[in-house]
Amino acid sequence: MAGMEGSEGGGRKKVVVVGGGIGGSLVAKSLQFTADVVLIDPKEYFEITWASLRAMVEPSVAERSVIEHVDYFSNGRIVTSAAVDIAERGVVTEDGNLFPYDYLVVATGHRDSVPRSRRERIAQYQDEFEKIKSSNSILIIGGGPTGVELAGEIAVDFPEKKVTLVHRGSRLLEFIGPKASRKTLDWLTAKKVEVLLGQSVDLGSASDGLYRTFDGETIRADCHFLCIGKPVGSSWLKETLLGGSLDDRGRLMVDENMRVKGHKNVFAIGDITDELKQGYLAHAHAEVTVKNLKVLMSGGKGPKLATHKPGSAMALVSLGRKEGVAQFPFMTISGCIPGKIKSGDLFIGKTRKKLGLKSN
Repeated sequence: MAGMEGSEGGGRKKVVVVGGGIGGSLVAKSLQFTADVVLIDPKEYFEITWASLRAMVEPSVAERSVIEHVDYFSNGRIVTSAAVDIAERGVVTEDGNLFPYDYLVVATGHRDSVPRSRRERIAQYQDEFEKIKSSNSILIIGGGPTGVELAGEIAVDFPEKKVTLVHRGSRLLEFIGPKASRKTLDWLTAKKVEVLLGQSVDLGSASDGLYRTFDGETIRADCHFLCIGKPVGSSWLKETLLGGSLDDRGRLMVDENMRVKGHKNVFAIGDITDELKQGYLAHAHAEVTVKNLKVLMSGGKGPKLATHKPGSAMALVSLGRKEGVAQFPFMTISGCIPGKIKSGDLFIGKTRKKLGLKSN
């Protein structure tokens, strides 16, 4: 089936979206009746990633947070394959097809090895739940938002289990301020989670439930979860048309209109850009990009384009089902108030609604 792919839509512009995550899915959904949209993604579903840790302790959550692309994107083309090259003429996929574009949106986020089908992904959550349930002691490696939230979920749902969190940094949640870090550490300690800072685990030496840190400390655990930062999904871009627009950390540099620097018809959104990695920003990026694509496709010029201004570091980290820690530009709070904002439903209903789906 190699060759040129694309549909003629009565003069409508061709938009190719690479990556069906938080930002890419919203762009595809929002433009499906305005342009000929092709969504390229190696998996058949979109996932509400900030619900993934709750799904590990309550697998039924995955039924709402793992959504088939076809459920929200009915008027376009879904290509279940990885993009491997970008040229002036189009995007080339792993299976050898070329998809021409008038406008391109790159939203490949982080590189993550997840199953291709929704059914397999839900089964994976069930397996992780069984692993947690059958273990008396659990080791979590990494004290960023993923490690902290997983520790919180397990500590609240399975208070009888011994949870140890090891983090190589000098404080938890290093991407936000020290005050939020301290509040998080206090909360975890109060829930009897043992937190070891400034250490890392030598997984190569793990045997029979014994793990060693590089400092020589021994930790006993029935299982472990590796929660360290995933690489940005941009290595495939280095040899492409966009290679010159990557910064030294492999992120695409964008202007205030979310256009990739040096390219008038290419946008980048979400974690692949040179802005803080937060889900709410991927939504904001997508909304600006959709507005701008609509202006450009209707023949509008620069001054009318919407802009996105990077804000100060803001974060909401849930701590179990009812509490959380929040850093806003002028204050840091922990407890039930940030918990009410995020921890109850983890924005699942709100995100489903944005995609035009029922919230429950």
